[in-house]
Amino acid sequence: MNDYPSVLLEFLDYLETIKGRSSNTVKEYAYDINMMIKYLVARKKNIKLKSIEDIAQIDSANVNLDFFKSIDVIDLHSFMGFLDHNRLDGTSTRSRKTSSIKTFFKYLVNIRKLDINNPADLLDYPKKSIRQPVYLTLDESLALLKIISAEENDEIRTRDYCITVLFLNCGMRLSELSGINIDHIKGNILRVIGKGNKERTIYLNDMCLAAIDEYLKYRPEIEEDALFISKKKRRMSNRAIQYRIDHYLKIGGFDTSIYSVHKLRHTAATLMYQYADVDIKVLQEILGHESVATTQIYTHVDNKSLRNAVDKNPLNNLNQKKD
Repeated sequence: MNDYPSVLLEFLDYLETIKGRSSNTVKEYAYDINMMIKYLVARKKNIKLKSIEDIAQIDSANVNLDFFKSIDVIDLHSFMGFLDHNRLDGTSTRSRKTSSIKTFFKYLVNIRKLDINNPADLLDYPKKSIRQPVYLTLDESLALLKIISAEENDEIRTRDYCITVLFLNCGMRLSELSGINIDHIKGNILRVIGKGNKERTIYLNDMCLAAIDEYLKYRPEIEEDALFISKKKRRMSNRAIQYRIDHYLKIGGFDTSIYSVHKLRHTAATLMYQYADVDIKVLQEILGHESVATTQIYTHVDNKSLRNAVDKNPLNNLNQKKD
C-alpha cells in the first residue's frame, strides 16, 4: 500500500474501523479503487494504456481530493470500458468494481464533504446474465470423496476429506471454512464468520461430525486453535485449501478452469434443493445470503425433473384412467 494516495488509505481505514468490513472485503476495495485512480490519472494526462499491465506503472501516490473534482461519469464509463476490453472481466467482477466505486464516491461526498455532484450516482451496474450454477452431481461428489479417501498420508487424507465433506454438506464459503477454530464447534453446531464479518450458525450432520472426529485423531498438537492445519503447522490459507481441492478435481478429470472450491458450495446448495426438498428461504439461511434473489439460482431443475412434473399433472392421470 506504499503507492496508495492518502485519500484511499483513509477510505480503507474508514471501511475497516467504522463500517466493520472484513479484511478480505477491504482488500478488494483497495485493489478496485487503486486501479481506478491510476487509470483516471493516466486518462487526465493523456497517457495511452495499451494493456492492463500498464496501469501498474502509473504513479498515483500524490492524488488528493482536488483530483476527484475533475472526475465525471464519462471518466468512470471509460474505466469500466477499459476493464471490459482489456481484462475480459465477467459481469459479477465488473458489478463488484461498480459497487466499490459507488461506495468510494459516496464516502468522498458524505464523509469527506467533497463539494461535487457525485458522478458515481449516474454509473449503472452491468446487466447480469442469468446463468445456472456449475455443480457436481451426487455421483460425482461421491467419486471425489473416494479419490480423497485413497490418499496414503493419514493426516492429509482425513484433513482434506473433512474439508470436502464440510463444503459439500454445509455450503459454506472458502473464507468461512478456513477461519474455523476448534472452539467454534459445540456439539453439532458450528459458528462461522461470514460475509461482512457477520456471524452465522451452521448445523453439522452426522457425516460432518464423523469426518471432524476422524481428522482430530491425526491433527497436529499445536497452540494454534485453527481446525485445519497446513504442513507448516499453521492455519491453512484460502489458497492452500484451493490448491488441495484443485489437486483432487484434476485427478477426477474435472476441468479446474470450470470447477473450483466455490463450485462445491454450489454443489451443496443444489443437492439440498434437489434431494432434501429444502424451501428457498431455508436455503437462503443455510448459505448466508442477504437476499433470497441470490439464492434463486439454485432453483434450477434438470430435464428429468421437468418431465416428472409434467407426468404428475393430475390431468394426465385422469386421461390415463379414461384410456
